[in-house]
Amino acid sequence: MTLPWDFAPLHGERVTLDLLRPDDLEPLYAMQSDPDVCRYLLYEARSREKVVEVLARDAAATRLAEVGDYLQPAIRDEHGRFVGTMYFHLTSVDDRTAEIGWILAPHAQGNGYASEAARLLLALGFDTLGLHRVYAELDPRNEASVALCRRLGMRHESAILEHMWLKGEWTDTGGYGILEREWAARRSPAG
Repeated sequence: MTLPWDFAPLHGERVTLDLLRPDDLEPLYAMQSDPDVCRYLLYEARSREKVVEVLARDAAATRLAEVGDYLQPAIRDEHGRFVGTMYFHLTSVDDRTAEIGWILAPHAQGNGYASEAARLLLALGFDTLGLHRVYAELDPRNEASVALCRRLGMRHESAILEHMWLKGEWTDTGGYGILEREWAARRSPAG
């Protein structure tokens, strides 16, 4: 594995992954305070004060070096506007494993931004860092995230029924994953 890795913006065709910055507060707050956006997340809609705290914490996450390190970059569209965030968490160095996640602002959904942003992080993970496996854990009722996992070539790996008590109900957890060889096959001309 190639560590440490210090954050540098990742550029795609239409999106850029860049560090969160102070001027992202308003769109980040709009997204994280929206109950519909937070419906399938591990937290309730957040207060402005909480988003200020989260912005400062996540903007400072700039290095992947050891287990527990994470990135939470902003997704910016082709005009540089904030449209969401990605999540990339180094969960094992020995096993070369990371977790991926995403949140997209409602106005930006359905435009392929999350797919492109996730592919940028998968390329970073597999092609630059030398990861063996990247996985996502999500509420299986979140059909948009399930569909995104499938578009990325992630396999359905697990279904844990009534896994946690969350927001007043028992919720399931779905697991999706992709291995480095599966990523390489998708990127090859024959894949």
